[in-house]
Amino acid sequence: MEAVAKTKYLKGSPQKTRLVIDLVRGENVSKALAILQYTNKRAAGPIAKCIRSAIANATYAAEQQNIAIDPDELWVKTCYVDMGPTKNRRRLRPAPQGRAFQERRHYCHITVMLSSEEQEEPVDEKPKSKGKKLKGKKLQAKEAGGPKKEKKAPVKKKAEAPKEKESEAKEEKTSKPAESEVKKEAPKAETKTAAKDADKEVKSETPKVEGEKKAEKPEKPAEAKSEDAEAEKPAAAKPDVKKTDKKEAEDAEESSGDKSDK
Repeated sequence: MEAVAKTKYLKGSPQKTRLVIDLVRGENVSKALAILQYTNKRAAGPIAKCIRSAIANATYAAEQQNIAIDPDELWVKTCYVDMGPTKNRRRLRPAPQGRAFQERRHYCHITVMLSSEEQEEPVDEKPKSKGKKLKGKKLQAKEAGGPKKEKKAPVKKKAEAPKEKESEAKEEKTSKPAESEVKKEAPKAETKTAAKDADKEVKSETPKVEGEKKAEKPEKPAEAKSEDAEAEKPAAAKPDVKKTDKKEAEDAEESSGDKSDK
């Protein structure tokens, strides 16, 4: 069962009236009237009057339809405020320096709907955001002991699994270049060792060959050694026979020439 009541052309702006009517939305009738009774606003009285009118409309409609209704079970299903006309409510307010400011006096319309049906539990329109960090150590401590943390535990495990895989993949990548470097260094070391071994072999072979040659040469006797030493000494400068003969011939010619001149 539903009943509607309206109040039209109420003096006051709709913005100010909405502040009061928002306090009553979704509340029981008796509680709504108690709230309005202790609300120090101009629109509280007219809104309470409208709610009482809606209660009377509901009881009258129930009598007409032969339905038994308890007025205390009624609750405010919908309530809203609409804007009224402001055409003939313009006024001028005196301002400094001979000026005048224009004022607009507003009207508003109130609508209230009551219902006797069972009131549904309010559902939060905004979904709860997941993954937000709580602020404050006390809140974290409360949730640590609550059942919510147990539900989040498997989610954390799932989130940790890919992290472990990523870490393993990184370790493999780091180990692969290390192995390749070792492989590259190994042939270099082998070549260096091979070159060193070859040098050692060549050096070791050369003294052997010289030793063999020395061994092959037979030892000469002392006489032969003395002869070799004399042969090695530079031969004494022997006078040239030809040069001496030429000189003697020249001397002879000169002497013969002198005699003929005389």
